[in-house]
Amino acid sequence: MELVKEQAVYQGITARKYYYLLLVAAVCIVSLLVDVLVGPAWLSISDVVKAVFGVASVEPTANVIVWTMRLPTALMAIVVGATLGIAGAEMQTILDNPLASPYTLGISAGAGFGAALAIVVGGDKLPIPEDYLVPLNAFVFALITCLLIYFIGRARAITAETMVLAGIGLLFLFHALLALLQYMASAEALQSIVFWLFGSLMKATWTKVGLVTAILLIVFPVLAKDAWKLTAMKLGDEKAKSLGIHVEKLRLKTFILISLLTASAVCFVGTIGFIGLVGPHIARMLVGEDQRFFLPLSALGGALLLSLASIGSKIIVPGAIFPIGIVTSLIGVPFFFSLILTQKRGYW
Repeated sequence: MELVKEQAVYQGITARKYYYLLLVAAVCIVSLLVDVLVGPAWLSISDVVKAVFGVASVEPTANVIVWTMRLPTALMAIVVGATLGIAGAEMQTILDNPLASPYTLGISAGAGFGAALAIVVGGDKLPIPEDYLVPLNAFVFALITCLLIYFIGRARAITAETMVLAGIGLLFLFHALLALLQYMASAEALQSIVFWLFGSLMKATWTKVGLVTAILLIVFPVLAKDAWKLTAMKLGDEKAKSLGIHVEKLRLKTFILISLLTASAVCFVGTIGFIGLVGPHIARMLVGEDQRFFLPLSALGGALLLSLASIGSKIIVPGAIFPIGIVTSLIGVPFFFSLILTQKRGYW
């Protein structure tokens, strides 16, 4: 009888977790649709619907705006948000640190330095157009930052503490190097650097959306396959090892996958903070640490946050688009403080 009751309780808890997944996914879809509807150029709902479904009677201007600008931008917000949500969730898991994220551990700062370096050097001095050089260099330096964190941690044994400290040290290093580049840059280059660092979805194209989506679809199943092992890591390294898990190998493998996710996201949209930090905390509040639910809900939470930020960036200043990196910080900081102040002791 007791076993039946326990099974019923477990089934109820599991059903509630599936409910949260479906609910957040549904809100993401609504947010995506609203993001396509909202913009500096006024379009009616019927114009947008006709353009999306390819109705012949739609105005050519509306068709171009929807398919060339709004749909890629809205989808990029969803995909990049999901990517950063997963990266932040798994970084917090393998490092056992609630403040760990691609932004706080210097990976985004490394990407920012790479982008700034490409802007200062300029596509006119290299045989690569700046539109391709900047995201490519940002991608490379994001990966270099991850490798530096790993090798510094390896020099002192690969532990969560040494990797966190290495990331914080590199964060300050790249901020200093970035400040040096800004000091040396011309007025035009400085303006481009500042705009990139603000974060923007406006340069989204179908090709860029496809590249980020491809990496997300490749990495997510690999992480999902290790869901049980990653859940066990929250018990601590020693307990995970007692369960037969090769902790160092799993930490390295996951960190490499996180590096690919983060680099692919920030290289196209610039520095966007708090998505990889707040998204996983929302998921943890709703479904706990079970990676079977925590991982997909972190992706959905990050996607929803960035999609809402994208909508906010269009309505803050009518007729203009506010830098989305500023919007995520304005949303993320008070939300994060509310998490700190409202959660019970022991939540983290």
